[in-house]
Amino acid sequence: MPMKQLVIGLVVVFCLPAWAAPLSNNARTVVPSAVQQIISVDYRDLRDSPTARALKDRVMPDSVKQFESALRGVGIDPDRDAEQLTFVSYRNAKGILRSIGIAQGPFKQKEFLQKAKLKKIKPQKYLLSDIYPMGSEMQMVFLDPTTILFGDGSAIRGAIDVRDNGAESLASNNTIDDLIGNVENASVWSVLDQAGTQNMMRSALGQAGGLTNFDTVKKRLLASDYVMNFNNGVTFDLSIKTSDNVTAASISGLMKAGVLYRRMSGTPSEKLALENTTVDSSNDTVQMHFKTDDQRFQALMKSDLFAAVSK
Repeated sequence: MPMKQLVIGLVVVFCLPAWAAPLSNNARTVVPSAVQQIISVDYRDLRDSPTARALKDRVMPDSVKQFESALRGVGIDPDRDAEQLTFVSYRNAKGILRSIGIAQGPFKQKEFLQKAKLKKIKPQKYLLSDIYPMGSEMQMVFLDPTTILFGDGSAIRGAIDVRDNGAESLASNNTIDDLIGNVENASVWSVLDQAGTQNMMRSALGQAGGLTNFDTVKKRLLASDYVMNFNNGVTFDLSIKTSDNVTAASISGLMKAGVLYRRMSGTPSEKLALENTTVDSSNDTVQMHFKTDDQRFQALMKSDLFAAVSK
């Protein structure tokens, strides 16, 4: 399938691990500099959009399910209380990839602490933070009454080191910080560094990547971001920063071929969903725009192709 799954693969891979809005100042204080990807979802928009909720239910990763279940176990209802959920993949000092989550909303910290005490749930002290166990090897920390940091123990400690132990923070990563400023007001947004962009494109292109000598091209993929909104149907906008005009034009051409192939060979729901998909390059940047209505997108989510690439 050299081109078969390119465009749907792009749409799904880019939004798979996730769904958000601007990060609060306290949330930013625990994001390490060595970010590979940040994905953020505005839960308020999910509540207002049946399509967004359907997408979340269909592709929500197990880590989100575990976190939501753990919160309910201590009296916090994420469907009611969570306003934003952000996932951060970063590399620690040894280059190992770690992941943390940051939830924002009116979480009623005092009630949580009282229930934790009644259940004899004791926190572990690390620097200035109290780390609470949540089950399934997941732990959490209140950064403030409306911000929760969660993840496994080593990932959380690495994030706390940024705030309280002098580790490099997001503020020192100008590339990622600048990308965030361009996209953080969307319902769903994500930014990726060079390695994250390369991995994402390899997954999205699938076997088509082999036809483009991807190992050579990937070195010229520098960073990327995408946004997804549900205000008037479903829109998806991707920008890929490359090193030069030629690389941007090459990637753009491959993606255009994938759009054309799917329009010709896809199922009726796939063809309808891709009617308003465009791919262009401008200087060193590739831009993809996807727009469809709620009904067509929900039909697309039921297709065999969507099921295949969303596993």
